[in-house]
Amino acid sequence: MVPEKRLILLVTESNPQSQLFSDYLHQQLECPVTILAPGASWKPRETNGVLVLLDADHMDEATMQSWQSRAAERPNTSLAAFNLRDEDHAVETLSCMHLQGIFYRNDSLPLICKGLGTLLEGQLWMSRSLMARMLEFYRRHQINAYRPACGLTQRELEIIGLLGSGASNMEIADRLFVSEHTVKSHLYNIFKKIDVHNRLQAVNWARQNLGAPPPMTERRSNGA
Repeated sequence: MVPEKRLILLVTESNPQSQLFSDYLHQQLECPVTILAPGASWKPRETNGVLVLLDADHMDEATMQSWQSRAAERPNTSLAAFNLRDEDHAVETLSCMHLQGIFYRNDSLPLICKGLGTLLEGQLWMSRSLMARMLEFYRRHQINAYRPACGLTQRELEIIGLLGSGASNMEIADRLFVSEHTVKSHLYNIFKKIDVHNRLQAVNWARQNLGAPPPMTERRSNGA
């Protein structure tokens, strides 16, 4: 049994099927479960903690990353995803997301409940094979971290990291306290150095060579 105030936030489309799923989780885990649409705003009440469960079938990568940013701003909040197709899909998702739990489309309801219970206790829920693949993924990036990344400067690495978090040129400029023109100049040099032609290609290159980007947080003012 988990603490009564522990909340599961089920981020998915509201329909009879998701309502049945919500009711089942509430009955089995004895904790409150709230359904929220992927694009809805989230203003959590005071609780002992929140487990945000993202439905990969009903949101794109940008929406999932926006939820990651929201979760990163709130204490005692963990993030998991369900309805992933297979382990390859999980690896792809984990390469750009910081998740504590992974659930697949073919997972049984009892298994999902067991995993959610584990997550609510503050532990990870992933298969051993998935964890082994992710350890290898991060090991490769750790090795790459000791090598020059195609001649990118520290500032260029910061910019491509922010780019991967979904920041616009203006947001990057505000974050780094430079002009938008300076950001554009850095992006031009980055694209040339890593041999890409657009932002999406640059983000994909960064994920393959630098690992998952940090979650976007609220912009700082010059007086911060």
